[in-house]
Amino acid sequence: MHATQRLTGKLSDLAGGLQVRRVLPDARRRAVGPFVFFDHIGPVTLPPEVDSDVGPHPHIGLATVTYLFEGGFLHRDSLGTVQTIAPGAINWMTAGRGVVHSERVPDDQRGQARRLHGLQLWVALPPAQETAEPSFQHVAASALPTVALPGGGQVRVLVGEAFGVRSPVRSASPTLYLDVRLPADADWTLPALAAEMAIYAPEHGLVVDGEALPAREMAVLADGRGARLRAGPTGAHVVVVGGAALEQPVRMWWNFVSTDRERIADAARRWQDGGFDAIPGETSRVAAPPWKG
Repeated sequence: MHATQRLTGKLSDLAGGLQVRRVLPDARRRAVGPFVFFDHIGPVTLPPEVDSDVGPHPHIGLATVTYLFEGGFLHRDSLGTVQTIAPGAINWMTAGRGVVHSERVPDDQRGQARRLHGLQLWVALPPAQETAEPSFQHVAASALPTVALPGGGQVRVLVGEAFGVRSPVRSASPTLYLDVRLPADADWTLPALAAEMAIYAPEHGLVVDGEALPAREMAVLADGRGARLRAGPTGAHVVVVGGAALEQPVRMWWNFVSTDRERIADAARRWQDGGFDAIPGETSRVAAPPWKG
């Protein structure tokens, strides 16, 4: 396999006993293209009594990218956005100089057993856009282009451009995010679509360049290389992330990303002192860990 790293991630508790697998950042690989954070949520069936709400918390210097396979969140933010995040849609929140958001159980699912499965990624903003005004994009599943592959597979272009189509999502730098489905025992070659690319299998393993890639493992491809994929007897579901390399390394602390350490320190002070804009109608807040400089 033309891979520079194989990353398995670490399990972390998100809220209410909900576990996520954090694949990026990793000590061996801090970013793939502009992606600096990769959380795989579920798949899990949550019992009715589990509260998986994530209360108001801040971000700077990044964009959050939420994509669900099953389940839903209710997104609220300090811009006044109220948006149900549904399977197949892309939700891109640009934090810029600072934004606060919460992710809660939708009202119609609260108190019921519910499935949850999806990905939440962070994209580092280019240095010149780290202090931009915050914004939010919601692109419905029906608006994302799909390309049919020979033999019955398909590629959904979630962010960026590939196979002659372009996603309507506005990214801050050259970014690639694909959702690929292959039928049983299918062979398909992933072209070199970006300077940096990685493959992740959220549900079923597959074979990449003749080597097994287990489910819930990421293969970071050698720069400028594609890969040959072969699905197993149950088919394959993979996501591809990547894009142009970061202009310069970024720092990460808690929910903050920046090329400038002092911006992160300032954001930590602002959150402690109540200096971020509040979410309309929300009064709680997630406490930050102690800032150690």
